[in-house]
Amino acid sequence: MSIEQVPAVETEEDIAEGLTFTPGATLSERAEELEEHLTAKMNRRIGKSVLFTSGDLDPTKPAPPPADPSQHVLMGDDPRLAKMPKQPTLLDFFKYRFSPSQNHLLQSATHALKDGHSEKVILACLLHDIGVVGFIRSDHGYWGAQLLEPYVDEEVSWAIRAHQALRFFPDESVGYQYPEMYVRLLGGDYEPEPYIKAEYERARNHKWYMTSRLITLNDIYSFDPNAVVNMDDFVDIIGRNFKQPEEGLGFDNSPVAHMWRTIIWPTKFL
Repeated sequence: MSIEQVPAVETEEDIAEGLTFTPGATLSERAEELEEHLTAKMNRRIGKSVLFTSGDLDPTKPAPPPADPSQHVLMGDDPRLAKMPKQPTLLDFFKYRFSPSQNHLLQSATHALKDGHSEKVILACLLHDIGVVGFIRSDHGYWGAQLLEPYVDEEVSWAIRAHQALRFFPDESVGYQYPEMYVRLLGGDYEPEPYIKAEYERARNHKWYMTSRLITLNDIYSFDPNAVVNMDDFVDIIGRNFKQPEEGLGFDNSPVAHMWRTIIWPTKFL
């Protein structure tokens, strides 16, 4: 992909300087030691939110005590991350915060562009997994739609929300099959939860059903690491269809501004 890649804030040599792992430590223990090392270099203590640790730790149990309780907590930019502009745009989030799996979004949008779909459909394909690449995997369609609702046409955000359910259900009329990738990932006996089935039943009779179904049709379930994709192909489409706030995403007092700020400062203590 040709979207400009942001250089690391520190080199690997900078990060590793002075770090020695405990002999025989597991990968998980090494990760904890690395984090303690980085936190000590920052001279700031990071208190992780429950969602960061839930599953690895039982959220109903006391959290492990900090290595150095005397340290001040982090309440601003995390120096381990690239600094965001003061008035961040959607493209800034792609550049500075979204994971490399954004390549999947670019592949999906490129597929829709080449097939001659409307700009609404292309934008929906470009942003359909924004929850996964920038925020959270669980219920990503709902989170992604919520992040985008103030800034895109209602049809686009609805389609992104609904694709979470539609992807599990074939539609022979348009040639959509249940993805083989899901069989490999989820197992052949996986059954979507009742709320997903109910969402599918509502969506299939909705006036914008086909907009969301086109997301699933243009979704790339077999990712091609060698695909040539270019964010430049979508800059004008974003400009025409995404209402970028003057103040910057996260600072426009929208109902979802706090979600964008969380992506900017994911390790802020409070």
